[in-house]
Amino acid sequence: MSIHNNKAPARSPKRFFYGWIMLPVAALGFFVTSPAQTYGVSLFNDSLRGALDLTHSRLSGAYMFGTLLGAIPMGYVGALMDRHGLRRTMSVIVLLLGLTCIFMSQVGGLFTLFLGFFMLRMLGPGAQSMLSGTILPFWFSKRLGTAEGLRHMGMAGGMALFPALVLCLLESVGWRWAYAILGMGIMAVMFPVMAFVFKNRPEDVGQQMDGLEPGEPPFSDRHARRRGGVDFTLGRALSTRAFWICAAAIGMWAMINTGVQFNLVPIFETRGMGREEVSLVFRSYALVLMVLYLPCGYLADRLPLNLMLSMAMIGLAFVAGMVIITESLAGVYLLGGVLGAAQAIAVPTLTTLLPRYYGLMHLGKIRGVFSTLLVASSSAGPFIIGFSYDMLGGYGQVLTAMLLMPLPLIPLALFATPPGQPE
Repeated sequence: MSIHNNKAPARSPKRFFYGWIMLPVAALGFFVTSPAQTYGVSLFNDSLRGALDLTHSRLSGAYMFGTLLGAIPMGYVGALMDRHGLRRTMSVIVLLLGLTCIFMSQVGGLFTLFLGFFMLRMLGPGAQSMLSGTILPFWFSKRLGTAEGLRHMGMAGGMALFPALVLCLLESVGWRWAYAILGMGIMAVMFPVMAFVFKNRPEDVGQQMDGLEPGEPPFSDRHARRRGGVDFTLGRALSTRAFWICAAAIGMWAMINTGVQFNLVPIFETRGMGREEVSLVFRSYALVLMVLYLPCGYLADRLPLNLMLSMAMIGLAFVAGMVIITESLAGVYLLGGVLGAAQAIAVPTLTTLLPRYYGLMHLGKIRGVFSTLLVASSSAGPFIIGFSYDMLGGYGQVLTAMLLMPLPLIPLALFATPPGQPE
């Protein structure tokens, strides 16, 4: 008599998905760019102007030309990423970024300040931001928007703490030591992470992208028409309508957002406010980002990305309008909230759109072009606002122009639909 065991064979426990470890690594990779981001540099503006005896135009001009030149190598950095992988490329960028912060502590005039801005903007908002923003598309497919929302929540938490950290350093050790300490901190934090934690792809740990069945190509869902899994080359991507609409939206966002953040201190000073109020703007901005990034990332997985892009342009117009009317402490908090809400919509949309529309094989080169446009556009905003103040004696006219500029992109963004499969 045989005894039959009707129980189903026990399944081996599912391995923990390593992408959830890479998610905070990606957030940290962006956070270390804070000393080079506009919200970080703006806190040093008064100290730099006073120590180097610079006008608003000279300071913002050095920032503009440094940022503009720093945008040029982004396509090359993207090609290096495609060729050598994220881990090697990012390790070199982190080293150079930390050394650049130390160099900033030694600037003594307009030319060395320009060199410092050039390196900061090339390595921080340019290379390191691009590389850290490319980590998750190699790990997440169907839940990429949600993962990006979680990543940016962590980044927002860091951004909420960063202004307070900088102000504490400025008051205790001065601006030169503050930059040196930030540079040493970047290297001390990131080198162990890159050496012992970072992995390029799921295949490096015997896994596959989140949400995919074996053999299923990434991003072959309703957000894209690449159902055969064919990736766009850079040349093919440049021939699509969505590429140029997204490029215009990214450029507009970078110019206005960076220009406003860089000049918040002098703008507020004309209204009887100063660095403390700017710090409050960035704190409320970061707190709103922490609340909204996850739901906006969730929506980026479910709503058409062209609709999300149009909503981001509406938010950008609201940001410029709020800067015009803010004259009270309540307005300061509201400005931070509007700025945070607009960015919470824009960033998950733009970070998920490129891999979903164009694939992963040439993502470094494609992101490199967008990063060049982003960094170059961000160079114009601070200079335009600073130059307008010196020429016109106020900020009203240029801020009104920045309120009107995003309006045509609101309907145009709706035409940024997924491109058809490349031939």
